[in-house]
Amino acid sequence: MSGPATLHPALVGVGIMLVAFNLRPALTTVGPLLEAIRATTGLSTAGAAFLNTLPVLCIGLACALGPVVIHRLGADRGVLLAVAVVALGSGLRGLGGLAPLFVGACLAAMGIGLAGVLLPGLVKRDFPARVGLMTGLYTMVLCLGAAAGAGLSVPLAQSVDGWSPALGLWGVPALVATLAWLPFARSADPAAPSVRRPPLWRDTLAWQVTGFMGLQSSLAYIMFGWLPVLLHDRGLSAVDAGFVASLMSLGQAPAALLVPTLAARARDQRPFVAGLLAVAVVALLALAIGPVDLVRPFGMVLGFGIGGLFGLGLTLIVLRVRDAAATASLAAMSQSVGYTLAALGPLGFGLAHDLTGRWGASVGLFCAIAFGALLFGLGAGRDRKVGGP
Repeated sequence: MSGPATLHPALVGVGIMLVAFNLRPALTTVGPLLEAIRATTGLSTAGAAFLNTLPVLCIGLACALGPVVIHRLGADRGVLLAVAVVALGSGLRGLGGLAPLFVGACLAAMGIGLAGVLLPGLVKRDFPARVGLMTGLYTMVLCLGAAAGAGLSVPLAQSVDGWSPALGLWGVPALVATLAWLPFARSADPAAPSVRRPPLWRDTLAWQVTGFMGLQSSLAYIMFGWLPVLLHDRGLSAVDAGFVASLMSLGQAPAALLVPTLAARARDQRPFVAGLLAVAVVALLALAIGPVDLVRPFGMVLGFGIGGLFGLGLTLIVLRVRDAAATASLAAMSQSVGYTLAALGPLGFGLAHDLTGRWGASVGLFCAIAFGALLFGLGAGRDRKVGGP
């Protein structure tokens, strides 16, 4: 085995964390700046909904390419390609105007999707005895990256006098991660071309994992794109709304670390599914209709629920298979189909508000998606293996 496997595990872990940090800022930096983008470009509400939806569709498309990249390049070089594309797309947004914004968002999302497919397999391959801990650590760092993107977007835009250069600056940490991953990608994994992927498309459990991954991701992407706008409509300033969105992302970090670690030790993950979905729904209801004075603590609570659900989704991918090859296959299926499904959430959330002029229908849609995630999660959380009896 080549690539990171020949280096000290601690170095591999640091490399994974650097990559993970860059897998959310491209998605969380737009929401706090959406009102400024609309004010300077004339982007409509429907266009804003499309801007929040298109990257999620691109993530799903890139996830479908994961097995091809593993076959052609190996997982290690594939991660290098992924984070380099994130850097390119993030930097492109700094050119100004709607065209670079949309194209850059799509490119960054493609890199995010590809890395999302490859990282679970690397964890299964290089840390087989610490799957829960490593999944929790890189999910926590991913959430910290999301928090940094949400919280720093408005202050950066104010300091550099514009939303466009503020978005473009997020290409810098992605470039750093690209350079840091170079030593891990000197040669492709020789086992990658001969990997035999298990047939998943007729497996009920694989579809349950896919449904849960997609629907819980939809909840997160709805909040990434629309929570600052919802809070702004409730009377918060752009800075305060962005700060609450940052608190939401920050609140994901402890859950992203704790939930995978605890869930990996449990035989049955269904209690985690039900409990975390309940937390997310209650917190959003509090943010949408509760006292404005409590938006900050409930933003943290919402983040805890969403972060825990995301960490749980990644953990289920690893727990429901037997080896690294199957992990990559299930990750590709669950994230390609799942993120395509997830893209409908931000679009529907925005259009529901556009059609009614209120947030009630949008919040109702959020609750319906959470109920669907519960149904799929109760199946995916059972102690079973894909391809098993």
